[in-house]
Amino acid sequence: METWIVETKNLKKYYQLGTNIVKALDGVNFKVRREEFVAVIGKSGSGKSTLIHMIGGLDTPTEGDVIVAGKHLAGLTRDQLAVFRRRKTGFVFQSYNLVPDLNVYENIILPVELDGKRVDKEFVDNLVDFLQLEEKREALPNTLSGGQQQRVAIARAIAAKPEILLCDEPTGNLDTATSHDVMGLLKIVAKQFGQTIVLITHDNDIAQMADRIVRIEDGKIVRGSDFHD
Repeated sequence: METWIVETKNLKKYYQLGTNIVKALDGVNFKVRREEFVAVIGKSGSGKSTLIHMIGGLDTPTEGDVIVAGKHLAGLTRDQLAVFRRRKTGFVFQSYNLVPDLNVYENIILPVELDGKRVDKEFVDNLVDFLQLEEKREALPNTLSGGQQQRVAIARAIAAKPEILLCDEPTGNLDTATSHDVMGLLKIVAKQFGQTIVLITHDNDIAQMADRIVRIEDGKIVRGSDFHD
């Protein structure tokens, strides 16, 4: 039997916009296997960011169900959702969202400390090495390049050992070469530490790095069976 870490069932998200109803998601059925790397691709406004926000517990559906790591998110309170996000998911966004007055290492371990957990220093040191940040441990974010800042954001997302990484246009602010470097490292690190990736992108080249590509248009999935090595 297939092991699904993410599953959405008839997921809908409708917004009232003046006299119109916007169907950001319109009956999405979506599954991700454990340790799979899935790219969700679509144009701006297609619903892809809404989907990842639903999976991450950042937004609630109008209708339907979201199950992540065996938990039905609809049944969780706001506090339980916050704990779920801290412990089960790691987020990587287009904007790096680093704390400007904390150095690289402090930014990486911040979510672990906020959760009241002990930092696994060996694990974090391995992450720092993998992401080629060893020489930048004490550096402040404003002294780093965009690619370096995004690598710090990836390390921060992984440091709490989440089961799933949710990446929303993580290369949107990077040039092509840096984008491929960052995505290559993300893929290697996720494999190394047994994590699942759901990546939102509008970039076909970036999407090709995934195990599977799912296309979304007008709030509906139109293709989801493109497997490649």
